[in-house]
Amino acid sequence: MAIAWVFPGQGSQKVGMADHLLSLSGASERFGLASELLGRDLLAICRGESGRGEGPNDLNDTRNTQLALFVVESLLADSLLQQGRTAKLVAGHSLGELVALYAGGAFDLETGIKLMKIRSELMASAGGGAMTAIIGFDRSQLEDLVATTEGVAIANDNSDTQVVISGLQSAVAAVSNQLTCKRVIPLVVSGAFHSPLMAEAAAHFSDTLNATAFGDTRMPVLSNSNPRATNSGDLLKERLKQQMTTGVRWRETMIEMTVEGVDTLVEIGPGNILSGLAKRSMKGVTATQISSAGDLGQ
Repeated sequence: MAIAWVFPGQGSQKVGMADHLLSLSGASERFGLASELLGRDLLAICRGESGRGEGPNDLNDTRNTQLALFVVESLLADSLLQQGRTAKLVAGHSLGELVALYAGGAFDLETGIKLMKIRSELMASAGGGAMTAIIGFDRSQLEDLVATTEGVAIANDNSDTQVVISGLQSAVAAVSNQLTCKRVIPLVVSGAFHSPLMAEAAAHFSDTLNATAFGDTRMPVLSNSNPRATNSGDLLKERLKQQMTTGVRWRETMIEMTVEGVDTLVEIGPGNILSGLAKRSMKGVTATQISSAGDLGQ
C-alpha cells in the first residue's frame, strides 16, 4: 500500500470543524497559541460565535480561514505521526502546502503558525481582481484564451474538468464569456489569488521565507508550483516562494502521485474536496478522510 497524505485549502472550512478535535493532545494549547498571535479567539471563530458575515471575526475571512485550517490540519497530522503512521508522499492545496511542509518536518509549529498569519494578511491586503471556477471545458481553448488575454491566469488547475481562473475582473469575464464550458461559477474572494496580481504580496512573503530556516523533510513533498517529490528543505522553500503567483498544479500533483504508485489517498482536514478530485482522476485509488479525533482510530 502506497499512501499519500493531502491537506485541503480554503473552501473546506466549516463552522464547528474544531469541536471534534479538542480531545487531542495539545489542542487547547495550539488554539491558544494561534489566538494569541492572531489577536482574536480562533476557537470561537471556528465555532461561529464571534461574528456573522465578512469581518474580522468571520471564519470565511481569509485572515482567519488560513490560520484555522492550519491549526486543525496540523493537529490531525501530529496525531497520525504520534501513532507512528507515515506516508510515501505529502501534498497540500494552496495553504495546505504549508501544512504538508509542517507534517514533513520542514519547520516547527510556531514557525508554521507565524508563516500562515503573515501569508493570510498579505493575501488579504492584495485586494482587487476576481476568480472564477470553470467546469467542463476544452483545455486547448482555455489555454489559448488565457494566453491571448492580458491580466488572467489559471490559478487552480484542479483536474481535467475543473479549473479556477484569476486576474483582472475584466480579463476573467472576457475568458469566461468566450469559453465553451458546462458551468461558470464566480467565486466570492477578496483578491486574485494565485495570479501575477499577487506579485507584491509574494515578494513580501519571499522576504519572510528568506529569513526562515527550512529543514529537509521526513516525507517527500509535492509542491503546488512544481509537483515533483523532494525532501530538500531549500528546494521546497524556493518552490513555496512561487506559489502565490504561479498557481496550484493539482491535476499534475495527482498524476505524479499515480506515477509514484499511490493507491491510497488520505485527506486530512475538513471536507472531501480533494478526495472527490482523486476518485475522478486517479484510477483505482482509495480515498478516505480524517477530520476528527474519532477518525484517527481507523
